[in-house]
Amino acid sequence: MKAFRGVDGKVRIFRVEDGGRRMQDSCRGIQMPELPLEKFVEAVKKVVELNADFIPPYGTGASLYIRPVLFATTPLVGVKPADDYEFVVFVTPVGPYFKGGFKSTPFMLSRKYDRAAPLGTGNIKVGGNYAASMTATVESHNMGYSNVFYLDPKEKRYIDECGAANFFAIQGNTYLTPLSSSILPSITNRSLITLAEDMGMTVERRPIAADELANFDECGACGTAAVISPVSKIVDIENDITYTFGDGNPGPKSTELYNRLRAIQHGEAEDKFNWCTILDI
Repeated sequence: MKAFRGVDGKVRIFRVEDGGRRMQDSCRGIQMPELPLEKFVEAVKKVVELNADFIPPYGTGASLYIRPVLFATTPLVGVKPADDYEFVVFVTPVGPYFKGGFKSTPFMLSRKYDRAAPLGTGNIKVGGNYAASMTATVESHNMGYSNVFYLDPKEKRYIDECGAANFFAIQGNTYLTPLSSSILPSITNRSLITLAEDMGMTVERRPIAADELANFDECGACGTAAVISPVSKIVDIENDITYTFGDGNPGPKSTELYNRLRAIQHGEAEDKFNWCTILDI
C-alpha cells in the first residue's frame, strides 16, 4: 500500500481495507490467525498519522510506502503453527518509480526457474515467494532486462507473473490478465481491471499462452511500486524469440490506465469507487 499527499493537501491511503483482506487471505493460507480488519485499518491509519511529516509533497511523484508484516514470535523449534504473533506496520518515503518519466522497458521470459509450485504459496503474500524470485531477478538484471516473466510451473506454457508484479496485456479494446492458482492476486491489477471496464474495455482473465504474445498491442507488469511498468519487448531466451510492443513507448491504453489510477490516488479525479481513505493531516 501507499499513502499520497493529494492536490488538496489531504492524505490518501489507497485501498487500505483491501490490503487488510489480502493479509487475512494469506493468514488462512499458512495457518496464521487472522488479524481483524478494523485493527489492520486502525494500525495503518495510525502509523501514517504518526509519520505525516515524511509524506512527500504533492507534485513530486513520491509517496509513503506502507508495509504491514505479521510474523511468529513463539520460541520453538519445529514445523507447526506458532502460538504467538506480532503485527507491525512500517513506512518509508519512496521517490517516483520512473525517474525519467513513465517509460517502457524490456523484460525476459525464461523456463529456467519457477517462482512457486502449482498448489503452493504462489497466491499467498509470504516472504518466501520473493526469496524464490531473487536468483532469476538478478540474472535478468545482469542480462539487461527489467525483470523476468515466469511461465506456469506445471506445463511451462502459460504466463504467470514476474517476481513482484502481475502480467497484463492489451489486445485491441481488451484487457487480458492470467488466471492461475500460483499468481498473487494484485490489488493494483484489480483496480486496473475496474478502470478498464469503466473505459468500456472488455476484460478477460484466463490462461495466456506464451505464444499469444505475438498478438498483443501492449504488455505490462502492474503492482504497488510502479502501478504499471510498460513492456517494450519480451525476449523468450530459450527459443530466441523477441516479441515487440508498439514503438518502444508506453501504449495508449496503458498510459490512460496509469494516468487514471494515479489521478484517483492524488485526488485529481473523482474517487467514484471509494478506494481512498482520506486523512486530514
